[in-house]
Amino acid sequence: MHEFMRQKLQNLEEEMLQKGWKDSLLSLYAQSRRNSRFHHCPSDKTKRLLQSQIFQPTNLLEDNRPSWLTYKSQQLMLQAGLIHPSSPGCYSYLPVMVRAMEKLIRLIDKEMQGLGGQKINMPSLCSATLWKKSERWDLVGKELFRLRDRLSKEYCLGPTHEEVITDLIASQHNFSYKKLPLLLYQITRKFRDEPSPRYGLLRSREFYMKDMYTFDVSEEAARHTYRTVCDAYCRVLSRLGLQFLKVQASAGNIGGQMSHEFQLPAEIGEDELLVCSSCEFSANVETVQPDQNRCPACQGELTKSKGIEIGHTFYLGTKYSSTFNAVYFNAQLEPVVVEMGCYGLGVTRMLAAAIEILSTADGIRWPELIAPYQVLLIPPKQGSKEEGATALIEALYDDISKAIPQLKDDMVLDDRSYFTIGKRLNYANQLGYPYVIIAGKRALDTPSQFEVQCQNTGETLFLSKEGVMGLLNEVPAV
Repeated sequence: MHEFMRQKLQNLEEEMLQKGWKDSLLSLYAQSRRNSRFHHCPSDKTKRLLQSQIFQPTNLLEDNRPSWLTYKSQQLMLQAGLIHPSSPGCYSYLPVMVRAMEKLIRLIDKEMQGLGGQKINMPSLCSATLWKKSERWDLVGKELFRLRDRLSKEYCLGPTHEEVITDLIASQHNFSYKKLPLLLYQITRKFRDEPSPRYGLLRSREFYMKDMYTFDVSEEAARHTYRTVCDAYCRVLSRLGLQFLKVQASAGNIGGQMSHEFQLPAEIGEDELLVCSSCEFSANVETVQPDQNRCPACQGELTKSKGIEIGHTFYLGTKYSSTFNAVYFNAQLEPVVVEMGCYGLGVTRMLAAAIEILSTADGIRWPELIAPYQVLLIPPKQGSKEEGATALIEALYDDISKAIPQLKDDMVLDDRSYFTIGKRLNYANQLGYPYVIIAGKRALDTPSQFEVQCQNTGETLFLSKEGVMGLLNEVPAV
């Protein structure tokens, strides 16, 4: 078998040479040798992650951006190969995007589970019977994706899951007060038939959301849970380094007695907000009188602002639990209708909003904690005077992998040494690696000095190997 394959390859080489493909063949050999060198790490047999191997169909060099790309995040995410349009309002999330999303999900999981939240997964295909029971089948209107199965039974693709989760709790017979408070959440795809999907992931028809549903013994306990979950949302956004507002909001078609939105202030935001200049009060304009310009609590002046909504919380009371007869049994074994809350956090929307707010016109900037990869290492150009530093930066990659385990799978080596350092640095700037390490002229000094560009702060440092290790040891991980 081996002899057969060897002969097959030899015949292919001869055919390529006869057709005048000598240069292409030599190029393939050279690239194969380079990849072999970059991949092989004799000291610890670690396989290095190479930029050339990442599936990221970038379009970074095009200057003529289509006129319909009106939002910066949409332009950057499409050009950088994070997302790919499939149909209006629907996108494929490509590997680099998925890495950032999975990091954000880990962060959310830690916060929700820290509250005692338990993760579940409910069906996207929701029975119309449940939605008609809550009277939302007609209330929601055209934004609901509706379909029938082969037996003509009606369903919708879930934009939210109040009906499904309440029906689940109602099905639990002899549900004891000892199990409360109960916090159940999921992170899954949601669907909304947007009339004009646009702005990339900021307004799409299919998206990822974290939705939590809480169940308590009383209104007082439910309001305490509400404050606790809102505080966790604040911690998530603070850990990401995002400025945000928690604003008084309308409950909309979900309903309930109290509601707040979590907004990222941005001039391109679609929501209009009023913010008090004297206290922490802020509100969506939907919740105040048209001519109101003073805060009701302190009489401070209300100023107008705009924001991108990335989270929404609701104290529901017994709106759904009374309809579905979701009860618990108290200490006297009496049935009591359970008090509820629900809490949404837009996962893909948050990623797009963060890129919209933090990035420059020409380059993505990530919240450092959830950047797809933390570090990019750039060896010298093949055939340059500095080519001897290639082995030094390869060794640095291996040393970081061993000394800082949390970065082992968070580093990329830009092995495309047929490009200049400058061109690869430009790519790094556009793709948003928080730390870029370059083996330039100073890498050949004694001792070696590596150029480190900190993309989020704009700093450029020249550090020894020990200095690089010290800097990267402080990189946060989730």
